[in-house]
This record gives sequence, C-alpha cells and structure tokens, in this order.
Amino acid sequence: MKAANKFGVLALIFISVVINYMDRTNISVAANATSQDLSLTPVQMGIIFSAFAWTYSIMQIPGGMIVDVVKVRILYPFILVAWSLATIVQGLVSSLAAMVGCRMAIGFFEAPSYPANNKIVTQWFSRQERASAIAVYTSGQFIGLAFLMPVLALIQEWFGWRGLFIVSGVIGIMWAAIWYWLYREPGSEDSGTIRDEKGQKSPVRESRDTPAAVSWDNIRLAFSSRKLWGIYIGQFCLGSTLIFFLTWFPTYLAEYRGMGDLKTGLLASVPFLAAFCGVLLSGFTSDWLVRRGFSNEFARKTPVILGLLLSGSVIGANYVDSIAAVTFFLSLAFFGNGLASINWVFVSLIAPKQMVGLVGGCFNFIGGLSAVTIPVAIGFLVQDGDFRPALALIGALALLGLCAYVFLVGKIEEIPMQRPNQNPDLEDAKPSA
Repeated sequence: MKAANKFGVLALIFISVVINYMDRTNISVAANATSQDLSLTPVQMGIIFSAFAWTYSIMQIPGGMIVDVVKVRILYPFILVAWSLATIVQGLVSSLAAMVGCRMAIGFFEAPSYPANNKIVTQWFSRQERASAIAVYTSGQFIGLAFLMPVLALIQEWFGWRGLFIVSGVIGIMWAAIWYWLYREPGSEDSGTIRDEKGQKSPVRESRDTPAAVSWDNIRLAFSSRKLWGIYIGQFCLGSTLIFFLTWFPTYLAEYRGMGDLKTGLLASVPFLAAFCGVLLSGFTSDWLVRRGFSNEFARKTPVILGLLLSGSVIGANYVDSIAAVTFFLSLAFFGNGLASINWVFVSLIAPKQMVGLVGGCFNFIGGLSAVTIPVAIGFLVQDGDFRPALALIGALALLGLCAYVFLVGKIEEIPMQRPNQNPDLEDAKPSA
C-alpha cells in the first residue's frame, strides 16, 4: 500500500527521524566499550562525539539547496543508505581517525534530512496543519532519545559494540528500501488532496512552485533577511538546550548531583518524556488556534516564545538541592524546549516557496553550530566541577532566543524572492509579540 495520503507520508517521516536519531546516539551507548577496546582516551572520545556536528553543520546549506532541486523520493533513500553504510563501517574499523571519519560521514549524509522533512510537510500539508505535522515528526527525536537507549544497550549486550553499529546500519538500509517503495511525490496519480487556507479541497502538486535555481543571489537573500535571522538565532538558542541534554546532562546527574548509574538512567528519561509532551501539545494547539481564526503572530509565535521562556527555568536547578526539585526544573526546561520545537513551521511560512530547502538548510546550519560550540563551552565552564555557570549559560541563551522572536521576526509573512534596491523585509519587519 503506497503512502498516497498525507498521514501515511507523516508516518514515514516520523520513523525516518527515529532512525536518524538512533544513528546519532548509538555512539554514546557504545562509548565505554569502544574506548576500552580501542584504548581511546576521554579527549579522543570527545573528538569522536563532536565529529558528527562538524560536517552536519557545514552541509546544512548545500544540503538544503539539494533538497530544492532533487525529488525527495530519490534523495531520501540515497542519504539513508549512505549514512547507514557509514554506520556499519563504524563497527568494522579500529582506529581513531577511521572512527572520526565515519562520524563525519554520518553527519554529512544526514544533513539534508531535516530540510527534506520540512519540504515534504510544506508540500503535503496546508498552513493550518503544518505545526501539528512538524510536531508529530519532531517528536520522533524525543521518542528516540527516551526509549531507544535501552534497546540499543540490549543490542550491544547481545552483539557487542561492533554489532550495535552493524545492526543500526542494516535497519537504516532496510528502511531506505521501504521508503522508496511507499513514498510518492505529491501530484502523482495516486496522491490525495489537501485543503487550502479557505478550506477548499485541492490536489497537491510538487510543481506548484518551481524550485529556484541555485545562485549566490538566493544565498544572499537567505542571509540578508531580518526575519530569517530571528528564526536562525532562535534555532541556535533552542539547539543549545537540546545539546546540553544530549551531551552533559547524564554527567551533571551522575557527577554533580551524585546519582548512581541506574538512577541517572531512570531520571534522565523524564525530561525527554516532558519534551515529547511539549512538542505535541504545541503543534496541535498552534494549528487549533489557526483554525479558530487567530493570527500567525499569536498562534505560531506564542508557543515558541512561551517555550523559550520555560527553557530559561533550567537556571532554577542551581538553587535547589533535592533530586525531585532538580528533576522538576530540568523537566520544565525541556518541556519548554519541546513547546518551541515547532519553530520549523516558520521556515515554511516565511521562506519563499522556491527556497524552502535552502532556507531550511541555513536555519539548521545555524542551529547545528550549537552542537559544535556548546559542549566545548560547557566543558570549560565546568572544569572546576561546578555546573552552575553552565546552566546559567543555557538559561541565558534560551532568553536570547525569546528576544530574537519578539524583536527580529516581526510579522509572519512570506518574503518575496526579489525586492529591488533593498534587503528583503528590513524595512517592514516590525517587532510583534
């Protein structure tokens, strides 16, 4: 049965996101066994951890440009197979350089995935439905982080750390074949319909908007818009909270709060579940508000601004001692991160239709820089064993993201492809709540 309707397509994206994050996080599960087997120092393991972000960030813009010109049905299986093969090779190599190369290859080929996800949603879902759709597939990353860790640990127990990488890669290759078999481009003969903004049914067609030719003018447009810089900065700040939970959070619980490994593992899942609830609540509520006639400024920006405000509550963990209170503040902060994670909707609402992939790449490039810089910054801040400055940094960045949405993004409207003799939207982008 082909995924000829938007809900089938959304299911495909959701599973793809789960597999995407499985291949990002399996290295953290295998880290201890890998470092012992290959005699790697903690510094060398840190290099392996960060190698993914180097190429993932750099390739966001080229990856987004590729998404604008290559059919998703062809592109997605290709990148799935490519990063899955790199994952398999991880289980076969025995040197630091080879491991770093594999992680860089995974980041390289995963780079177009989120711009592609956003392009698919833009094509298949009307504006009133996009926040819900984005919330559903984005929740896949939190589901993966909350529930895949025990599964990956079990696979490693059965097959060893090398087997963990090989099994993960095989799953990705199998999913690539399933994706190609099931997915159909919008506008094909067996595609369904969407409702336009007046509620009228209309066929979905990929050709509605001809992709813009790749050019420096398009890149200049993507980096000259005040509105776009507002969402870029917001994505960096949002990513900073996420990367803290992906990297330093277990260390914070185990070393600074003195929890054992088992208790750390159990408590670490609570904030991820909170984020999962936050992103679903945000997406469906935002679309409900749009259908009730509320403006995009209110329906789309309010959950993001509220979420970034709640993310700043991570600072509260600095002023409490009980484990329950610490868990509360961290869960509240990550719940807020989930609320704000529908911010991908602004790419489809603000970017010119022909540049959704490119702008999505720029958006994710800036956000990906948080994965390069924040773990290192936290490492310097906690050298003396005090995590309070690190939590203060994460909280402050969340509030900076809030300010970016309030003062830079302005009115939610599509940027025109060309505006002679001036930078796009610099004159008419006015702050709004």
